[in-house]
Amino acid sequence: MSLRREHVSLVLSVIALQAMMTVPASAADSVYTDLDLDRCKTVTSDDMGAVLTCTGYRSYQVHFSEGDLRQSVFYGPIRKDILEQGFESFEPFNRVNNRIEWRVDGTGKPYAAILRWFIENVGENGVPDEKSLGQVLVISRVAQPNDRMGCVVGYVDALANPQSNELARAVADKYATSFACMEQEALWHGRRGDKAADATHSWPGEETETEVEQ
Repeated sequence: MSLRREHVSLVLSVIALQAMMTVPASAADSVYTDLDLDRCKTVTSDDMGAVLTCTGYRSYQVHFSEGDLRQSVFYGPIRKDILEQGFESFEPFNRVNNRIEWRVDGTGKPYAAILRWFIENVGENGVPDEKSLGQVLVISRVAQPNDRMGCVVGYVDALANPQSNELARAVADKYATSFACMEQEALWHGRRGDKAADATHSWPGEETETEVEQ
C-alpha cells in the first residue's frame, strides 16, 4: 500500500470512529490540566516507587503509581481495591507526560482522559535512547461516583499515526462511557509501529500481569 493510500485509510478510520461516537459530537469537548507530580500528595512510597494523589479536573482526581520505573494512572473516584492492586502500564521502563486531555460532555463532566506515555525501549547499544523512544497516547475511562470504575480503554501509537490526537479523541468518545473495566480488553487503534511496546495490566485478584499484544 502506498503512503498516500495508507494516510487516506487512517483518515477514514478516524471519520468512521467519529461517526459512531457514543457521546454526541456537539456535546463532546476537551479541557486540559497539568500533571505536576511534585505537587501531588504522597499516599505511600518505598525504594521501588510511590503512590500519589494529584489534582485533576474539577473534583476528579488523578491517581498516579510508579513501581520498578513503570508508571500507571487512574482517574476519578475509583474503587479502593483498584487503587491498591490495579496497575496498567507497559513492559519497558516508561514515564508519563505532564499534560492531560479530558474529554467532557455537554455538562462539563469528564468521561475520558488522554495522556501521552514515553516508552523507554532498549536501543541498539542495549540501553534506552532517544532514537528508540516510543510515544503512546493512552485513552482511559474516568471513574464516576455511581460506578467507581476506571481503566485504559485503548491505545494510539503517537509516532505511527499522523492524526494521533484526533484518533485518540475518537476512541475516547466511542468507547469510554460503555467500556467494561476488568472485563473488556483495551485495544490498539490505527497503525502500530515497533516502538509501541506491549501494554500490561494487573487487577485485584490476579496473580500475574496480562499483556495486550494486538
